[in-house]
Amino acid sequence: MRLCEALKLKCLGQASLVVAGNRLDGDVRWIHVVEIPDPAPWLGTGQVLLTTGYAWPREADQQRSLVRSLVDRGVVAVGLAVPKYFEHFPPAVIREAERAGLPLLEIPWEIPFAKITEELNGAIVAEQFKVIEQGDVIHRELTRAALEAESLQDLARTLGNLIQHAVTFEDSDSNLLGFWNSGEDLDPVRRATIDQGKTPPEVLTQLRELGHLSALRNSAGPMRVPAVPSMGFSSRVACPIWLKSEFVGAVWMVEGERQLSELDLRAAEHAALVAALHIANQRHLAALEGRLGATFLDALLDGRFEPTAPNLERARLLGFDPEESHRVALIVLDEPLPLSREGVIRRDRLADRLRHRLSQLKAMAVTSSQLSQVICLLPEAAEPVKVWDYVSGPGLAMVLGRAHPGAGGVPRSYREAQSVVPYAVPGEIRRYDDMLIPRVLDGDREARQDFLDQLLDRIRSTRGGAVLEHSLLCYARYGFLRNRAAAALHVHPNTLRYRLERASALTGLDLRDPEVRFRLQLAVQLLAAPNGVRP
Repeated sequence: MRLCEALKLKCLGQASLVVAGNRLDGDVRWIHVVEIPDPAPWLGTGQVLLTTGYAWPREADQQRSLVRSLVDRGVVAVGLAVPKYFEHFPPAVIREAERAGLPLLEIPWEIPFAKITEELNGAIVAEQFKVIEQGDVIHRELTRAALEAESLQDLARTLGNLIQHAVTFEDSDSNLLGFWNSGEDLDPVRRATIDQGKTPPEVLTQLRELGHLSALRNSAGPMRVPAVPSMGFSSRVACPIWLKSEFVGAVWMVEGERQLSELDLRAAEHAALVAALHIANQRHLAALEGRLGATFLDALLDGRFEPTAPNLERARLLGFDPEESHRVALIVLDEPLPLSREGVIRRDRLADRLRHRLSQLKAMAVTSSQLSQVICLLPEAAEPVKVWDYVSGPGLAMVLGRAHPGAGGVPRSYREAQSVVPYAVPGEIRRYDDMLIPRVLDGDREARQDFLDQLLDRIRSTRGGAVLEHSLLCYARYGFLRNRAAAALHVHPNTLRYRLERASALTGLDLRDPEVRFRLQLAVQLLAAPNGVRP
């Protein structure tokens, strides 16, 4: 029971608060009547002293010393019966109590101390019993959640309903795993976290600079995080989630105007333990599913997939449609090889996040981890940026192969993605098509062929394509001067103009674009080289 609540009891209704101090929110553990000159040794933290003042010293210095000894013992308040031995608290006592923040109460002499101690101690015992009952409810509900909850969202809902404060469960990278709110205690940061699915980066940066994140990772239990008004961050309590010696996340509770009680903090600790058990179980299941899924994905990547009836059924169960086109995506970690233990843990967490995002996007939620890479398949219609925005982080890069049809196209897309890995840049997405020219200039013959195919295939596949291709490349060879190119082709300039317009319409190339002209001139040089790629 807090002191401010105790003062509202009927037995203290006629008492006068002489000094409010700074302990009105302090917990009252018990109330004692002590009538000896030095009562401090008989008292302890959280206790209230009742006295008639009969044995108190009359000298100011001794009175100040008495107040200091009571403060040192952790006494939360002093009640003095007046006016039998003292008309009021002595001025020296008042001044010292004000300096130390110790509340002082003057109690009318006719109110028996027995009545006060009986009512106040009874209220304390009743509240403790209520706490025990609430603790039992919390234990039962969270234990039930441990057995029945299908996700951390269910656990967040259970904890939020118990403590009636906004709750989030977040992983070690501050991605949102589950939340509950009453709608009244959401600050701007909590709203942004729910909307974005993770704590905003600028908030993490400030919390890191203030030392709160490192403190959380070194904490064994709940810790208070003070408000940061400048960024709309209300005070919170954070409780780490530990799985053996690994920090796997945290429970965050918005405190708001109503401070979280000790019972609320114990509930958060219990919820963090349940969350750790849930995460351990999910990891075990994910490891089993991951091994099965990774074996299937590896067979696709290596070209070992055989379209037998059982294999096709398994493919569809995993979410792979052999009739669609897919591209291979690699998330590359900027980590030295061989990976350290921390590097392996980081890669596995990345794979977990990637599978979660693929599941949200209704794609095949299967990954394969190889060295410093996490590999997945994306349907052609899926936007890679939606995956990247969710999993991106420091030291990570994404590379993409092109989309190819069927199971047979997966190995080709995989080779394309691997060929782009040397050009990967942390924080960026690199696509095979975008990296063709650097690879061509590095002498990659496959890249040469793909570059020429990308540039000229639509012309080559049409009727009369050979003439159009020859005219287009001759135009590039002669510096995009139509009259000179027409003379070299022995045709009228208008004939060449017609051919160029048709080639542009077929390919979608703007022949006035400097980038297009560079590509055409590069194609001329590649085809003219002794080892040039020919159609």
